[in-house]
Amino acid sequence: MKRTLAADIDEYIATFPKDIQQKLEAIRAMIHKTAPQAEEAIKYAMPTFVLNGNLVHFAAFKNHIGFYPAPAGISAFAKELSAYKGAKGSVRFPLDKPIPLTLISKIVKFRVKNNQERAKAKAK
Repeated sequence: MKRTLAADIDEYIATFPKDIQQKLEAIRAMIHKTAPQAEEAIKYAMPTFVLNGNLVHFAAFKNHIGFYPAPAGISAFAKELSAYKGAKGSVRFPLDKPIPLTLISKIVKFRVKNNQERAKAKAK
């Protein structure tokens, strides 16, 4: 997939075929539902949700959707994520399989708590 410098998440999603747009919109909606106070942004040329710092990023590629909840978000859900390829701070959800929206929601909840705790610690 091509890398574009989109102005916002709507513009980013619009650059993909309809079937991928639906998957990206489903992820976006789940993140909004789980962390309604998070704000949308484009960072590192990817859709990003921000709440007391970067919460999660996601991006579409040729064969997968990358989801980036930071290393803490990956390690905390290592068992659930073991079915997917990934790295220290990312996981790849194959385009030919259903996107695990419930798992994404759990990870986002964890990241919200993580970021809130870090923000409280900084404020002290």
